[in-house]
This record gives sequence, C-alpha cells and structure tokens, in this order.
Amino acid sequence: MFENLSERLSGVFDRLTKQGALSDEDVKTALREVRVALLEADVSLPVARDFVAKVQEQATGQAVTKSVTPGQQVVKIVHDALIDVLKGDSDPGKLKIDNPPAPILMVGLQGSGKTTTTAKLAKRLKERDGKRVLMASLDTNRPAAMEQLAILGNQIGVDTLPIVKGEDPVQIAKRAKTQASLGGYDVYMLDTAGRLHIDAELIAQAAAVRDVANPRETLLVVDGLTGQDAVNVATEFDDKIGVTGVVLTRMDGDGRGGAALSMRAVTGKPIRFVGLGEKMDAIETFEPDRIAGRILGMGDIVALVEKAQETIEAEQAERMMKRMMKGQFNMNDLRMQLEQMLQMGGMQGMMGMMPGMGKMAKQVEEAGFDDKILKQQIALIQSMTKRERANPQILQASRKKRIAAGSGMEVSDLNKLLKMHRQMGDMMKKMGRMGKGKMLRQAMKGMFGKGGMDPSQMDPQALEAAAKQMGGNLPGGLPGLGGGTALPRGLSGFGKKK
Repeated sequence: MFENLSERLSGVFDRLTKQGALSDEDVKTALREVRVALLEADVSLPVARDFVAKVQEQATGQAVTKSVTPGQQVVKIVHDALIDVLKGDSDPGKLKIDNPPAPILMVGLQGSGKTTTTAKLAKRLKERDGKRVLMASLDTNRPAAMEQLAILGNQIGVDTLPIVKGEDPVQIAKRAKTQASLGGYDVYMLDTAGRLHIDAELIAQAAAVRDVANPRETLLVVDGLTGQDAVNVATEFDDKIGVTGVVLTRMDGDGRGGAALSMRAVTGKPIRFVGLGEKMDAIETFEPDRIAGRILGMGDIVALVEKAQETIEAEQAERMMKRMMKGQFNMNDLRMQLEQMLQMGGMQGMMGMMPGMGKMAKQVEEAGFDDKILKQQIALIQSMTKRERANPQILQASRKKRIAAGSGMEVSDLNKLLKMHRQMGDMMKKMGRMGKGKMLRQAMKGMFGKGGMDPSQMDPQALEAAAKQMGGNLPGGLPGLGGGTALPRGLSGFGKKK
C-alpha cells in the first residue's frame, strides 16, 4: 500500500544523498516533492503541511548543511518525523487485557472486516499471549453473521457463544459476560453489527452494548481502502462511543496508504493492528518506527525474524543445524527452505523487509523472477524418489529426463536446481568448519534462547546478522487450559478439546 509513496520518497532522497554539499534551497526543493508525494498518497492536507513545516525547520540550518553526510541527515529527520506522525504523543502500549475476563468491543461500518478481524485477533491472543478467548456475535441484522463467527471459531480453535435466536445485542452481551466469568476466560470479544453509513440507530446500539459490557478496549475496524473517509469515520465513532484504538484492514491492497498516516494525527487514536489479507494469521501489530522504515525503504528486519519464528518449528531448525554442521545438506533440506520462503511472503515479501533491498525487489520482479520459480523448484524436488532426494549425486541422464517431465519442466531447470543445491551445500560446509559451526551456533543461539526471545528487544544489527545466517524460530505460546462447570441455559460446555 505504501509502494508509490516509498518510490517517490526514495527518488527524492537518492538525489539528495548523491550531492556532496546541500544548500537550504536544495532541501526546500526536495521537501516540496515530499509534500506532493504525501498528498498523492492521500495524506490529509493539514497533516502534510505540518509534516513538511516540521522537517523544514529541522533540516535547514548549519547542523545539516555543514555535516559530513547532509543527505543522510535529511533522511534521518524525515524518518523521525514520520515516526512522530504515526505514533503521536504517547505510546499506546499493549492491549489492556490484564483483568480477566476482559471485554473487547469491536465496532465499525458494514463490510470493513469486523468479523474476520475479531477471529484474527482471537487467534493471535490465543497463540501469542496464551489467553483463553471467547467470541460472541452481536450482529442480529446481517444474515448468517453469527454462523460466520462460529465457523471461524471452529477453524482457529476458539470458543464462540452458542447462538440463541430472538435475543437482542444487549442480551447477548450480558450472556457473553456470564459465560466468560463462569468459564474462566481471559478475554471475551464482542463483534457488533455494522451499517452502510453512520446512523443514530447504529450508534445507540453500540453505546447500549458499551454500557453493559464496560469494555477494556473498544477497537474501531476501518477499511484502509476508503482513504480519507476512514479518518472521518474514526472521528465520528470516537465522539459518540469512545474508541481506544483503530484496526486498518485491507492494507495489502493497492490503494493509497495516506489514511494510516493521517489517522493518528487527526483523531489522536493509535492504529493498533493492520489486516494484510484474508487468512487468519494475516494481521500485524502497527509499529510506527518499523512502518516508517518500510516507507523509506530501510526494511523491517524485526518483522522478517518474527515471520521466520512463526513459520519454522524449533526442533526442525535444531535438527537441520546439526546436519548442516556435519556438512549434510540434501534435497529435503532445500525443499524445506523453499517452502519456508513461500510462507514468509515469497522473494518480494522478504526483500521488502530487508534493509536496502526494496529497490532490488522491483528489479527482481522485472527480471521475471517471481514466486512461481520457487514453486517449480519444489515440484522438481517432489518428482524425485526418497533415495534421490537424500543423495542427488546418483541422478543419471535418463532419471533427470523423467524428473523434469514429471514436474512439467526442462532438464536444464533441474540442472540449475542441482547446481544451486551444490553451492548451498558447499557454503554450509564452510560455515560448519568455521570454529566447529560457531557462526551457525551463534545465529541459532540468538534466536533459540531459553524461553524464546522478543525480537523488538534485540539490537536491529544483531537481528540482521542472525537473520542472514539462519532461517527461523519458535512458534507462539501455549493456549489456556479449560475446566468444566455446571451451566445455566444458553451457555456451552468448556474445556473441550479442539
């Protein structure tokens, strides 16, 4: 979503950093282009104006123009100003779910993705924070809205409140509160009904539920593709109901990301999460400094490591490390790495997060290297027998023809894959020999510390080095455990195995 803005800004900064010395006029010209880039990205005019004025104040003067690398100084000032715009005055911190059962109220217009976001958040709380979560649909208007949440709950292994027809949203909210208290849940999430536009009935209904549940967090779900109107919706909801945070959905789309940049500055409310796709794990916390880094093409190595943590099992990585240290690297290992790359967003997804690799991702795409090549390589490996995968040296010409034909590829493609495997194997051997695999061990140690690690607490340069040297890490936390109890009517059993 920030691609166009990122391209425009990197073009401006390229010209600045190539110049040895900078005059105030150079900086003003560059900032004029920055302002146009922000406005084209659908950032609201007052925010763009304030942003450029703030940068100009800091970037014109002796400190910048007389410094050794004036261009880099300007980039740093813009980076810091971007973080300020995205973060606001205070850091919102984590969700307030410390006092069980903590209610979270989900509000928003129809079609913004409230139900899907509710399920995504529930999955995240269960897997990352080890919370027991109950979901309840208060949408009595939209056909099958309650059933949709129940199906999603079943998919992700999170309990949903049993559906009782004929109840109004306030009655359902009261029943959810009772079930959450009796069942020992840490969090219960209330998915309210949406409307096609903000009307008095929607506001009154959401306010009535708010008064009954007294939520710890009220999250407004807004479609990121609606542009500046998203900011108006947030302002309206906050005035009438009181919002503690915003979730922007469809941020993987090709719309312009200006709403994200304006949201905090105009409404004063933090963006808590961003939705990045249809799948249940396609949600990320909104980290202003990391988003600013991505917009300016500085990469986001922390997000890359977090993705690696989610996609590879700890024991698998441990086993692989031992084999690599012995110089054993077969086709099964290569397939595992290719599959992991696809899970982490493919070549472009990974390159976009690596510092200084944003532009290269574009070049790679133009050169015709896309994720289809990774899938084709996996298909070639799958066409081999178990014995051939374990020892690819035994492959003869006739077998190579059969393998290529079996995967719909050419023999030359298979030869390229075998060459790549050989080169990777040689590299692993070298790394294994360096002080008995010291390099590999250090990379693994940094990421497999006792009890895992918090990437945000690590030094980004250390993370970068570790990320280059290894492929993955630990999965999320353990889900909560349930107990059984005698229940009133309309509540379901607890502690069931999913």
